[in-house]
Amino acid sequence: MDYLISEETANKLREKHHVFLDEVIECFDNRRTRTIDDTRDEHRTFPPTKWFIGETNAGRRLKVVFIKISETETVIRTAYPPDDIEEEIYERKAKN
Repeated sequence: MDYLISEETANKLREKHHVFLDEVIECFDNRRTRTIDDTRDEHRTFPPTKWFIGETNAGRRLKVVFIKISETETVIRTAYPPDDIEEEIYERKAKN
């Protein structure tokens, strides 16, 4: 899988959220639950924006937002530590 990230997004992840691309990839590799489509009007894209909460190898939980543009390419939109509301939403929706 190729993970694509713009320089601007990579800088934002590092500077604002203290998240590195390697950690995001670890979350994808460690994911055991399904992804959620972001259906909010202001976040709607084609292909759809998706997200999940995963763990890095060190156990750090991150909300990862991405767009899967092909079977082999995924664009990283953002990643950051989730808040309690995001954790609750994911816990509820990922099991359905």
